[in-house]
Parts: sequence; structure tokens; C-alpha cells
Amino acid sequence: MHPNPLFRTEDRDLMEALVDQIGFGMVFLTTPDGPRVAHTPLLSTGDGAVQFHLARGNALTRHLEGATALVTVNGPDAYVSPRWYAERDAVPTWDYVALELEGRVRRLADEGLEAFLHALIEKHEKHLGETCWQAQEATQVTWNKLFRGIVGFEMEVRAWRPTLKLSQKRTPEERGTIAAGLTASGSPALAQLMGQLVP
Repeated sequence: MHPNPLFRTEDRDLMEALVDQIGFGMVFLTTPDGPRVAHTPLLSTGDGAVQFHLARGNALTRHLEGATALVTVNGPDAYVSPRWYAERDAVPTWDYVALELEGRVRRLADEGLEAFLHALIEKHEKHLGETCWQAQEATQVTWNKLFRGIVGFEMEVRAWRPTLKLSQKRTPEERGTIAAGLTASGSPALAQLMGQLVP
């Protein structure tokens, strides 16, 4: 989390929405073998927890049960050029949206993992439009092979640490110029968030 309180929020609904919209993150844990990270789809339960799954052979899998771990969710980010400032005697920076979640992890029972997988598939298939693929289209042999190869987890989030660094130190006019520059340089999602989240 960025140390400047200007870039923080206490808006829990916004943080839940970031997890829901981005839907992918990294799980970090210090293990007896050293620090490890895993990349995984995330699903918010809507009541202060996030669920994810890892390959059974992942270096983190055997250490997560009962551990306090860190999950990060990275939103859009982009380089911000001083050319977009009223005064060019400045230095470049980087605007970004990120969320750190810290909490205790428990392993999901088979029924919980099954429910998580179906919810994850349904959520992402809906975004693709047209006819959604259904889990039932996989044969039992294929599904069982997937199921045996992964482990499901749920983290009860005890700390939500967001960073919304969106040029808040700049004037509204400069933020408008920065947003236009971000859009023109291929970062329209960050520019859109700047317009939505910064007064």
C-alpha cells in the first residue's frame, strides 16, 4: 500500500468491486523454503472472504492451510508524463490501482471447491456473451482429472489495503489533460477510473 493517505479509501464496496471486476491476483506466503507467490483467479464471497485455487503441486499449496497470507489484486496502471502537466519542470510518475488483502486461509472441502469452480466458470462465461460453456459439457473423466489436480482455498480477509494513485496531487485541469493523455496512449481504463474516483 502506498504510504500517502491521499491514495487510500475506506470504501469497502469499491474494494469488493475491484476484486470482482479484475478477478485475478497473486497469493504470497513465506514458506520454510522461502517466499513464494502463486497467480490465481479470485472470487469474492461478498461477505469478507475471497476464494481461489492452486495446482496441487504448487509450492504454496501444502503451506496455506491455517496460514496468514497476502493476496494482491492489480488494476490498470500507466506511466504519467510531465508533458501533461501545466509546469513541465517535474518528474514522471506511475498511476495505478492496487489492492492488498491479508487474512487467514483455510482449505475448501470438496463440495466448496466444486461450488467455487462452477461459480467461477459461470461468472466468466457470462462476460463472453453468446452461448455459455457449461461445466457439464466436460466428461466426468475430464472433470475428475481437473478436480484431482487442484486445491481450493478461502481467505477470511482481515485487512483491506487499497492504493488508488490517480494523480490526486494535480489540479482538476491537469487531471483532465492526464486522462486524455492516458487514453491516447492506450490506457483508457485508468483514465476512466480517474474520472470516476477522483473528485
